[in-house]
Amino acid sequence: MNANIQLALWIAHPVLELFLIGAMLWRKLPRTFPVFFAYVVFQVLNFLVLFPIYKFGSTTAYFYAYWISMAISLAIGFKVIHEIFLDVFRPYHTLKDLGTVLFKWAALVMLLVAVVVTASSQGAPDSPLVQAVIIGQRCVRVMQCGLILFLLVFSRYLGVSWRQHSFGIALGLGGFATVDLVGMALFSGGQIRPHTVSLINTTAYSLAIFTWIGYAWVTTTVRTASANMRMSQRWEQGLGDLRNPTGEDSLIPMFERMVDRAFSHNRAEPEREQPEQKDEKRMVTKMSVPGKAVVPFSPRPLPKDLVR
Repeated sequence: MNANIQLALWIAHPVLELFLIGAMLWRKLPRTFPVFFAYVVFQVLNFLVLFPIYKFGSTTAYFYAYWISMAISLAIGFKVIHEIFLDVFRPYHTLKDLGTVLFKWAALVMLLVAVVVTASSQGAPDSPLVQAVIIGQRCVRVMQCGLILFLLVFSRYLGVSWRQHSFGIALGLGGFATVDLVGMALFSGGQIRPHTVSLINTTAYSLAIFTWIGYAWVTTTVRTASANMRMSQRWEQGLGDLRNPTGEDSLIPMFERMVDRAFSHNRAEPEREQPEQKDEKRMVTKMSVPGKAVVPFSPRPLPKDLVR
């Protein structure tokens, strides 16, 4: 019974995702969220490839096709987290640049952890590909849960409304990631069986698609300006000061300003005194000629009664 329900839900996923693609095209959301749009399109194409292999292909072919597609889906899902982060911090350029650097380092750390754990557990019954994908999946799911928690806690400080499309995308990803992590934890503890985990995850992903469809049809709202956004502006200004220190405590910028003022003063002084210096040089030159005396002032006519 669980297998039949899971199969029905699996077939329903691409149908719902086609509605989601149509809603995103109608709202022109691929311009704002191109990575998420590519993620949804990839899920549809993934079903078109995996389902025929599952029904008519061999088990080995389906095994490798499934885990390779899972790795690609996780990579795109990680990029979706970055895209949501950039949309949330769009007014804050410095925080956005810092987040981009942190995401690059996070991707590198995730890759290193997956490689190291896979190389150190060669005796495990699972394939190295399966181990690497599962480790990467857990890392991405934890980041997706952290993203939705971050938006729930700091939305008022960033002016993010719950009606924004980025919040809806994060809500769907975060909800599905939470259910997936809880299911994996219960399965590792022996509380539930694999078929139950698959059924729970398939149902949770269906709910995530419904969430995305609902947010795609809802008209987005502008950012809410509130007094709490001043804290974010202070963070932006503080990071900007760290990148470009201009305070009085910094000696190098102070010396640079002193040198600039000295050079500007030396350039302005000759230009300001140039006409006066020309007149003085002309007078000195005339007085230095032998037999000639130059009066620096104009002669005045004498009164007639003083003339003898």
